[in-house]
Amino acid sequence: MQPHIMDWDENQTFPIDLFKQLGGLGLMGVLVPEAYNGAGLGYLEYVTVVSEVSRICGAIGLSVAAHNSLCTGHILQFANEEQKRKYLPKLATAEWIGAWGLTEPNTGSDAMNMKCVAKQDGDHWVLNGTKCWITHGKSCDVAVVIARTGEVRDSHGMTAFVVEKGTPGFSGGKKKISSACVPPKPPK
Repeated sequence: MQPHIMDWDENQTFPIDLFKQLGGLGLMGVLVPEAYNGAGLGYLEYVTVVSEVSRICGAIGLSVAAHNSLCTGHILQFANEEQKRKYLPKLATAEWIGAWGLTEPNTGSDAMNMKCVAKQDGDHWVLNGTKCWITHGKSCDVAVVIARTGEVRDSHGMTAFVVEKGTPGFSGGKKKISSACVPPKPPK
């Protein structure tokens, strides 16, 4: 990982092959039970993984954490069994990269005031809105997207939806890159 950090940062590259390797080591499904192809470990091991990866590159550590906690963690904690069987094995092995969408252009991470809404249309839901600053937003295969299903300021009026890449209307926008891996330049 270390010899490539500057290249990834300067060329705005998401190192998908690295994440596939991390998935093969069980590091992309640390908390996911073995029954879903995960490592089946606990939070002490999870914190150790994120901390050790972050010692080499904070941006990669953040990506490991976002994948494990935000997307995969939401599905692990709140999805029904059918959804768990469908998504967790692919996420735990990094066959699929996961994202989590909450932050919005005008409301930030203030979920109670979010503008993205979901309306039921027959047997499915239609989401309408924009999210921003979504880690893995352009690289993900699946995202957990939080949308308002109730009234503004209703703390129970929000729902998490699993949205797969390729779903009509679901797309990534402008890419923002963190320079968390770049060491500070020494003063001259």
